[in-house]
Amino acid sequence: MRTRREFARDVGCGLGAAAFLSAFDRFSRLEAALAPATDYRALVCVFLFGGNDGNNTVLPYDDYASYAAVRGTALNIPKASILKVSAPSQGAAFGLHPALTDLQGLYEAGKLAVVANVGTLAAPVTRSQFLSGAPVPDSLFSHSDQQAQWQSSVVTSGDRLAQTGWGGRTADALAPLNSVSFPMVVSVSGIPIFTTGVTSRPLVPGATLSGFSSGSATATARLAALRKLLTLDGGETLVGAASAVTGAAIDDTAVLAAALARGATLKTAFPATSIGRQMQQIAGVLSVRGDLGIHRQIFFASLGSFDTHTNELATQQTLFTQLNAALKAFWDAAVELGVADGVTTFTLSDFGRTFLPASGGGSDHAWGSHHLVLGGSVKGGDFYGTFPSLALKGPDDSSNEGRWIPTTSVDQYGATLARWLGLDAGAIPTVFPNIGRFARADLGFLP
Repeated sequence: MRTRREFARDVGCGLGAAAFLSAFDRFSRLEAALAPATDYRALVCVFLFGGNDGNNTVLPYDDYASYAAVRGTALNIPKASILKVSAPSQGAAFGLHPALTDLQGLYEAGKLAVVANVGTLAAPVTRSQFLSGAPVPDSLFSHSDQQAQWQSSVVTSGDRLAQTGWGGRTADALAPLNSVSFPMVVSVSGIPIFTTGVTSRPLVPGATLSGFSSGSATATARLAALRKLLTLDGGETLVGAASAVTGAAIDDTAVLAAALARGATLKTAFPATSIGRQMQQIAGVLSVRGDLGIHRQIFFASLGSFDTHTNELATQQTLFTQLNAALKAFWDAAVELGVADGVTTFTLSDFGRTFLPASGGGSDHAWGSHHLVLGGSVKGGDFYGTFPSLALKGPDDSSNEGRWIPTTSVDQYGATLARWLGLDAGAIPTVFPNIGRFARADLGFLP
């Protein structure tokens, strides 16, 4: 038997809307104040599943000795190998992982920024407050819980908005900026909570109906029969809702397929990796944005295997090589399409990892981590937020192993991105209900 959660997921989470009526009212009022946009903007989330070790993604260069003293031979990247970058706001030089060569070039060109020490937070908290039992997010260091909190920006499981993501809720609020009914949210990596709104549902281009789309007479007849079935029992609330969601998904997929068939082939070559193919799919949708008549979009892609309890150096080298090539190709495609200034790509991950190495050449689950933001409108070539003190048991360590207490919240990070997409100041607390607990709602890395 399928669980209730699985059933809701399978129909695109559309049946959960009844649980969010007050939120629906808020989004309806926000929508009424918006008119269709005339420009184009898109957010592209790349989720690094498993908990990426930010300590070896962004490294201190000037203070390299402090890094090497703790990381030791197990996790140390030689100073001669790291890719040096300046960080004017920090008054120091840092380095990127050696595999991020193309991203270093984009950083130096002012198209890539680093957001330091971001994480899930119930409210700002110091080490002493943490050790004294101050409120913190539920189930810290748990993969599934922290993945959900990063994607939802809700850190308490009892909050009803925890069943929706901040990408989906942003789409709810900005729906009127698109004058067409085509979904604003597109996922090329399943149906994560990030893409689920109170009213919005994601389109998943790769999710095809087996036996319904070959173009043969049999497949055409089968699809017609399915459409007929979806019109039956419409008076039953659950059946009608499920049928409506399924029918809309079939229609939207057909619209996208037809637009892609008419569109020109991109000249940019993408790497033949999982993340490369995902970014190529997103670039394909960008290429037919005019045909679709859409002005605001939110995308979700992912790369896994960042849970590096062992063999971290080799694993990160492989994963970052893939990520670097895929993001560079995506940047080149956005330039080719003339939308580089209108597309902002950013990373998320479960959590950071301990600064102190674990046995087996790896690291354990931690908390705050560093993230990358790429785009033509990004105020790049600098760091945003506060880089942690690399001291075990120091002011930024929640333990004695280098589990950095975040100095920037997911709410602040997401609100900065959503505001650039079109969310105004009055709507931000509706999408990010925790934002009022932090001094700044905008980190300033976008205009």
